[in-house]
Amino acid sequence: MGKFIIERIGSAILTILGASIIAFVILRALPTDPARLIAGPFASEDVLNTVRAQMGLDKPLVAQYLDYIRNFFTGDWGYSYGAGKPVLPLIAERLPASVELAVLAFVSAFAAAVLLTVLVSFSRSRILDGILRALSFVSVGVPPFWISLLLLMLFFERLGWFPGPVGRGPAPAIITGFYTIDYLLAGNLQGAGTALWHIVLPGIALALGSFGYLVRLLRANLLDVVHEPFVTVLHSKGVAPVNTHFRHILPNAFLPTLTAGGLILAQLIGGSVLVEQIFTWPGIGTLVIDGITRQDYAVVQSFILLSAIIYIVVNLGVDVLYGYVDPRVRRS
Repeated sequence: MGKFIIERIGSAILTILGASIIAFVILRALPTDPARLIAGPFASEDVLNTVRAQMGLDKPLVAQYLDYIRNFFTGDWGYSYGAGKPVLPLIAERLPASVELAVLAFVSAFAAAVLLTVLVSFSRSRILDGILRALSFVSVGVPPFWISLLLLMLFFERLGWFPGPVGRGPAPAIITGFYTIDYLLAGNLQGAGTALWHIVLPGIALALGSFGYLVRLLRANLLDVVHEPFVTVLHSKGVAPVNTHFRHILPNAFLPTLTAGGLILAQLIGGSVLVEQIFTWPGIGTLVIDGITRQDYAVVQSFILLSAIIYIVVNLGVDVLYGYVDPRVRRS
């Protein structure tokens, strides 16, 4: 198992380096001059050269990349001239909002997908299976931003059941940055309920696509495992259908869903840009939109690499967990 983990860690490090190179090259290839954006359109060439020297843009590209990597992993993520503060504390302020939204959306999508798929597969009802398949296709096919607008029109504007695009709601005394947890730590159940109530609509908009994908994946795996020879042997031995389904079929079909679930969670943390923008959710998604609009070089560059690291680290954790759960992966 040790060799398996070392191999996965080595692969993760190489992938992070590859992602950093891509982020570095893409941003350097943009037809904008960061020094001009900072100094202003009427700055003289001498001023621009001074700003470029301060930013390290006068160095060779290899030296710039090495500075970029060293600074990132030592906590110096640059300075956001649009926000007027260093990038690291700026992202640290916004990241808990994105993580809270992504985790609650993922837990909801994962639990609903597993529960409904397992119940429908056990019931063997063609009608229920058809309804679930149609729901999964619609969930995957409809863009999250469109779902966001529909949810706001129906549940906020028409029915008034949920808050509108006002962000996270009233802020508690910040302990962890996660509003629901901070309210619970303070013993304020009403505040925790209010925080959850603000998450419902953006959480649904973010979760639907993941729900549809997980349903389709788990359903396909269940159908494959049902036709395995060991299932026929269990039936021939008179094992109860409930035991066969939940103790033997489901665990074997669940492993690929576990892997996909980890990747979906990582994608939700860094990929909720449009949903956050629509609901005015103060996460890193809205921060990046503002950074792109202002052409804030340091914010966008840090976000790209941070998103890649989150995705890779979660993928590494899932790989290691998969190796513990399924010995065949370790042996292969």
